Amino acid sequence: MLLARRRFLEASASVATFPRLAAAETKPPIRIGIASDMNGPYADFGGPGVVIAGRLAAEEFANDVLSRPVQILAGDHQNKPDIASTLARDWIDTGGVNAIVESGHSGCAFALQKLTRDKDRVFMMTGANTSDLTNQACSPIGFHFNCDTFALARTTALAITKQGSATWFFITVDYAFGHALERDARCFVEQAGGRVLGTVRHPLGTSDFSSYLVAARASGAEVIAFANAGADAENAVKQAAEFGIPKAGKRLAACIMFITDVLALGLDAAKDLFVANSFYWDLNEDTRAWTKRFMAHKNQFPTMNQAATYACVRHYLRAVQNAGSTEAAVVAEAMRALPVNDMYNKNVLIREDGRVLSTMYLMQVKAPSESASRGDVYRTVSTTPGEQVFRP
Repeated sequence: MLLARRRFLEASASVATFPRLAAAETKPPIRIGIASDMNGPYADFGGPGVVIAGRLAAEEFANDVLSRPVQILAGDHQNKPDIASTLARDWIDTGGVNAIVESGHSGCAFALQKLTRDKDRVFMMTGANTSDLTNQACSPIGFHFNCDTFALARTTALAITKQGSATWFFITVDYAFGHALERDARCFVEQAGGRVLGTVRHPLGTSDFSSYLVAARASGAEVIAFANAGADAENAVKQAAEFGIPKAGKRLAACIMFITDVLALGLDAAKDLFVANSFYWDLNEDTRAWTKRFMAHKNQFPTMNQAATYACVRHYLRAVQNAGSTEAAVVAEAMRALPVNDMYNKNVLIREDGRVLSTMYLMQVKAPSESASRGDVYRTVSTTPGEQVFRP
């Protein structure tokens, strides 16, 4: 698997997304660089899948916008801001990249938000989740296409607390994303009349959660919330099930978890877990049709990060087409003027700060007896329009 991913990256970094059209060969290509965790703990819900999603969007334009070929480049930022910055700077300075997408890590997104603002390139975030990226760190040419910590926390903490589960304990990954998610969730728990009884923090890439789970159980909290993602979230939920914590009457809430995580865990381990999502493959006919296209390239149900990458690349190319330009400020203005329309965003608006106001869903994992097929993993508990769920 590691070798296959390396080959994928080598091919993606050196070859155009699709063959160039003969009529477009005399004009410079429109290049979009997609930086993600390609081999680490966040690769399953980002990784090669986000590059495939970007290519699907370019394919809809026949890889030709303004009579220029469209190229999608892929890079592995390894969840390290310095590597992300070096990669993006090289893309811009020597590769002629017009726009950059970051999927997977808030620290990398902060670094790239600043770099792209300084270098005058459109920047789109589809995996970094800290809400600070469209607040104090916002950019006039930066856009946040996926959910953020504020929306994830509001979707999860407010709804569950209002159901009567008033005491919470947080197990949080120790970097910007986890800190912001816990901070925002704590505010919503307290806003709904609940209390946070305790919190513990763990390093990214933790395999043994036993001490954290013991502390959570000892706190007496009714809800144990995981402010982490990827392999960390999988390990935490799996070990909570092994410890018998759900059977003891505790509710588990993953402030963010992906369908890839749930399928890796299995419904026996994950059943009744609350999760927040902005995308699910089975939302409607359009999402089901798009999922078939995605799975023709990768035998995996798409995640919300991958869907958001498709959405942002598609919207960017529409804006370039409408504006007749790749100049960052001109394209950014066109992106805000156009409503976002794709398989799951329907006439969604973009605010001045770059926030895309997608609908959010609180979902609960089904028991094995409720699931009709491999990807049938969620029941929808509540739906919140983007205008109501994101930070004002």
